[in-house]
Amino acid sequence: MTKEIVSDKAKTLDFDTFKSEVLADYKLACISRETSLLGRKEVLTGKAKFGIFGDGKELAQIALAKQFQNGDFRSGYYRDQTLMMAIDQLSVQQYFAGLYAHTDEEIEPMSAGRQMGGHFGTRNLDKNGDWKNLMEQKNSSADISPTAGQMPRLLGLAQASKVYRNHTTLKELEAFKKFTNGGNEVAFGTIGDASTSEGPFWETINAAGVLQVPMVMSVWDDGYGISVSRDNQTTKDSISEALAGMQRTEDKPGYEIFLTKGWDYAHLCETYEKAVALAREEHIPVLVHVKEVNQPQGHSTSGSHERYKSAERLQWESDFDCINKFKEWILNFNADGLTIATEEELKAIADEAKKSVRDSKNNAWKEFTDVLKKDLAEAIQLIKTVAEQSSNKAFIQKEIEALEKAMDPIRKDILSAAKKVLRLIRNEQNPAKTALSAWIQQQTSVNYDRYSSHLYSQSEKAALKIKGIEPTYDANAPQEDGRIILRDNYDKILETRPEVLIFGEDAGKIGGVNQTLEGMQEKYGELRVADTGIREITIIGQGIGMAMRGLRPIAEIQYLDYLLYAIQVISDDLATVQYRTKGGQKAPLIISTRGHRLEGIWHSGSPMGMIINAARGVHVCVPRNMTKAAGFYNLLLEADEPAIVVEPLNGYRTKEARPSNIGVFKIPLGVPEIVKEGTDLTIVSYGSTFNLCEVAAKQLAELGINVELIDVQTLLPFDIHHVIAESLEKTNRLLIVDEDVSSGATGFMLDKILVEQKGYYHLDSAPVTLSAKDHRPAYSTDGDYFSKPSIDDIVETAYSILHEADPKAYPALY
Repeated sequence: MTKEIVSDKAKTLDFDTFKSEVLADYKLACISRETSLLGRKEVLTGKAKFGIFGDGKELAQIALAKQFQNGDFRSGYYRDQTLMMAIDQLSVQQYFAGLYAHTDEEIEPMSAGRQMGGHFGTRNLDKNGDWKNLMEQKNSSADISPTAGQMPRLLGLAQASKVYRNHTTLKELEAFKKFTNGGNEVAFGTIGDASTSEGPFWETINAAGVLQVPMVMSVWDDGYGISVSRDNQTTKDSISEALAGMQRTEDKPGYEIFLTKGWDYAHLCETYEKAVALAREEHIPVLVHVKEVNQPQGHSTSGSHERYKSAERLQWESDFDCINKFKEWILNFNADGLTIATEEELKAIADEAKKSVRDSKNNAWKEFTDVLKKDLAEAIQLIKTVAEQSSNKAFIQKEIEALEKAMDPIRKDILSAAKKVLRLIRNEQNPAKTALSAWIQQQTSVNYDRYSSHLYSQSEKAALKIKGIEPTYDANAPQEDGRIILRDNYDKILETRPEVLIFGEDAGKIGGVNQTLEGMQEKYGELRVADTGIREITIIGQGIGMAMRGLRPIAEIQYLDYLLYAIQVISDDLATVQYRTKGGQKAPLIISTRGHRLEGIWHSGSPMGMIINAARGVHVCVPRNMTKAAGFYNLLLEADEPAIVVEPLNGYRTKEARPSNIGVFKIPLGVPEIVKEGTDLTIVSYGSTFNLCEVAAKQLAELGINVELIDVQTLLPFDIHHVIAESLEKTNRLLIVDEDVSSGATGFMLDKILVEQKGYYHLDSAPVTLSAKDHRPAYSTDGDYFSKPSIDDIVETAYSILHEADPKAYPALY
């Protein structure tokens, strides 16, 4: 093998170049290992909170990195530090800045201290939130901690290359050359062997095999998932054997599966060269099972692997440690008298690596603590000035002494002490108190930016900055089924926006189960309007990955109930992209689904409370008809943020006036619509249930009750102009109606209206909520009537509120 490698290299490199490359690899392996060793010490000595490291994976990741080109993407996990270093997207100093949680994105560009150490990502956006030229850098999507959580987005990152290779229009558009070079980019996935037991792994692997996308999936196999051995994790005790049925054949597409060993440098290099060429050139998904990997320090700083590994296993890990074996390979190398290095030369490299890592670690610590020392000095000086002017000087002096004696105080310690002093002098009035109070408020603002900014986009393309355009109507506008309006709006979107792709179960050939995409695949092709398998997690993952590469996917989840399959990837990945990178990445995916009333337990759910609480960072639109839905899609496609649009299931065959500006009108987010003005009671609702409220309002008018009817339109964001509170000033009474379980979305809306908008000031009656029963809705029309709010329920609940206020005018019904 040695001579073969040298012979192959000699075709393009002279021996000195080859030798330099090998020694550079050895140096990087030593640097990364020393980073892991020192990182663990920093955690155990209290300088960092938690550590999880990539020791043992160095050699395989170096071999992989040799094939990683500009424009390629990584979707990996928290042991990929060597890979990130090898592709020049992570320095040792940045690694330690992340370990210490430095909050400056210039110093810690991965997450600005928001993620624990070992969570990597590149900054793919400029300071304005616009795309950088991703073809001028090697890219990594931002990691998340949930095991196998990186898999769904990996599918989309790979599929984007397939789209770009086969989309003739996008190929020629200058604006998209920052995302692709003809679809030649590879998406690299990495995962620990034990995490291949997770459902998202299997769903992604299957989908990538079906789609035939350029994905190189590396499995680092160290034999354990924390303490649980591989034979308790994987069928046949081998992920490559378990997946052997997916190996492609001459007549059936599938995977190319490679096996290699984590300590065999030459074979690793050869394997990745073949694997990546296959994926890049032929768009064939590849699995690289890297066996015999070790983990010298165990799983993490939470415990020691000596507790669960035998003495024999620990000895094997020492003997077959990849750096030891690499060193052995280098020392034994002799090709016609050509050698690479001596023992002394390798020791010098290792010693230099230790020194450089130590220096980088010290520099990172200094940068981290210098900012804290500045805050500490400011706080102590302000508190000392307060003490000189305060009758509580003795108590304040104790706080000063505690701060001055504290070992490496952090922001929490500093700010907490300042706040405690402010409380001590609450009854005093002097300039020092005013200065301390102002400093605390200023620090609160600064720390909001450090720790809480960028839940949503802060760019000029943020959804809330996109202005609405009203639908316009001709004098004799025809009445159309709602699904026709939505279909024709999709047609206009696909015609004018070549970067838009729509996909989901039954979305393609039959045009969607409700015919909102009728004829679209025939007109625009299978690449842009596509059917998928029944696999909600990876439908969303496809969307996330493609959105990260400049495309504008609309991922369809057939029914709202089935969004539960994907809620983890929506909550953990999609909703946190902007936040966990502090504006360094974005994934403006639109999720289209339909929900609320249909039939039965699993086709008529409305779990809105779950969605809005799990998916902060994603806008949630709840239109009452298809014109509204179309307006949301039009606006969201101009924005750079993710969103869910829940179309009302009972609206597809309901007649609506046809707008004359289809594809142009836009419904703004966070702006409720007062559909009917009234004076006696404000009724707030959304979606399908709002349409029942409109019928109920007419019946209430017959009973002498004039209600104000408000459609919130979006739950996230919610009523940003406080329209509902203004309505309560007039009516003094509130009824919220929806079909979630009790205290679900209604609890959220109550908090927004009564607490945030201070609507309780205007109430003369207790606020009332009307929701569905706490069980899943029963089947049949009767099941719906008795499970969810009906027109009768709305009328009688509203009537009872007025009865309480004026029993004579509104005598009791029961």
